Amino acid sequence: MAEEYVEPGGSWRPFWLVAGAMVLLLVMDLVLPGPDVPPLLWAGALVVVLGIVAAGAVSAGRVWTVRVSAGRADGEAEPVLAVGRERVPLADVDTAHLRAATDGEAGVDAGAPILGGGWSLPRGRTGLPLRLTDGRTVLVPTRDPSALTRALLAAAPGAGGETEAPPRLPGTEGTLGT
Repeated sequence: MAEEYVEPGGSWRPFWLVAGAMVLLLVMDLVLPGPDVPPLLWAGALVVVLGIVAAGAVSAGRVWTVRVSAGRADGEAEPVLAVGRERVPLADVDTAHLRAATDGEAGVDAGAPILGGGWSLPRGRTGLPLRLTDGRTVLVPTRDPSALTRALLAAAPGAGGETEAPPRLPGTEGTLGT
């Protein structure tokens, strides 16, 4: 499967920063005069603290990684947007609404669920509103909404021309009237 767009959900930067701080504290403990911290306590602290930070980095990468996959050329797999474990076939994305949202003509329904789960968007991410063809709206957490929009429009089936919006059912309008 050819991946056109991947946005990592997490980074190992916090792990390396905490590891550097722990090494600095260990060096200060060895160099400065006074009672030393027992080696067993240092080993335990390193394992526990670095283990917690590493678990956070791994879980953020698994839960918040955004992928736009274009499917195979032989047509076996359909194009898909994935955020963590959640997958949305690009055939289910209303590209006309996505174009309107990029132009500032459409928005998101209040209370739209976040793709990937969670109560709020992760720190440092913006919610890209996506209307699905069944009328539901979801937010895609992204650091670069314009790049994700370009990737979605390029990989979506029928993205070459204007797609017709799905028929609207009474009572499915969002709070913004779109």
